Amino acid sequence: MWWLFGRKNSSGFSSSSTAEEVTQGIDGSNLTAIVTGATSGIGNETARVLAMRGVHVIMAVRNLVTAKDVKEAILKEIPNAKLDYMELDLSSMASVRKFASDFISSALPLNILVNNAGIFAVPFTLSEDNIELIFATNHIGHFLLTNLLLDTMKKTAHESKKQGRVVNVSSILYRLPRGIRFDQINDPSSYHMWFTYGQSKLANVLHANELARRFKEEGVDITANSLHPGAVVTNIFRHTNILSGLINTVGRLVFKNVQQGAATTCYVALHPQVREINGHYFEDCNVSTENSQARNPELAKKLWDFSLNLIK
Repeated sequence: MWWLFGRKNSSGFSSSSTAEEVTQGIDGSNLTAIVTGATSGIGNETARVLAMRGVHVIMAVRNLVTAKDVKEAILKEIPNAKLDYMELDLSSMASVRKFASDFISSALPLNILVNNAGIFAVPFTLSEDNIELIFATNHIGHFLLTNLLLDTMKKTAHESKKQGRVVNVSSILYRLPRGIRFDQINDPSSYHMWFTYGQSKLANVLHANELARRFKEEGVDITANSLHPGAVVTNIFRHTNILSGLINTVGRLVFKNVQQGAATTCYVALHPQVREINGHYFEDCNVSTENSQARNPELAKKLWDFSLNLIK
């Protein structure tokens, strides 16, 4: 309930603002966006609100049956919504490559890429590509997806004269780990549900920062930013029975709801106030300050090279 007393900052929005409120009056009818993890929680609300503002939204999802239901629910509320879905399992490089290939073959433009999907507190597991599952899903899958779609984003920005935006949904838990344990990513003895998740979320911030640096260097009209959505009641805690029960009871009294949780994502993806902001970290629809490791350009470059090596 603390968010009820959120003060509005320089953007005019606060922790209590909703996704609909922060995008009110914005026309996104000539934009196309991909939103990963769009069938539940923050991703679902992000897709719904972007579609409400006229954006053509491609929901990148693991479960096509659920996606069909989500699409029908949104269309029932917003009959003129432009909404499609495509299969994507971020833990599988083969799935990511197929998704990107199919999207590119569609010849659709791409203005906005919202790297939203994530998993938390799963038992230690290696992905089919032999990468620890949380790191594989939350970072490597999005890193590969972004890389494969960059040419499409650059082409769209050039031809449409509209700014492209990459939005990485991170978490304040990026502050937990001390850097990235490059030599222990797959070490089960170093696995800890909070720190392993935090490491993947630190990677999201570093990825956005390095992308932003490269965009500036190339002189392309695309930005990359990261964000903490706030403490939100979603099903990301579903793999921890005790914590999930606590979140779904006490959490509903003190955490943000999904409408508030998706606000910062929608603000960074769509709001004109963000046009000149590149390589920053947002909380509650305002620029926030990362810690020193998240701002470390050498660490960001090292992670970029490490990730490139993993996706080869």
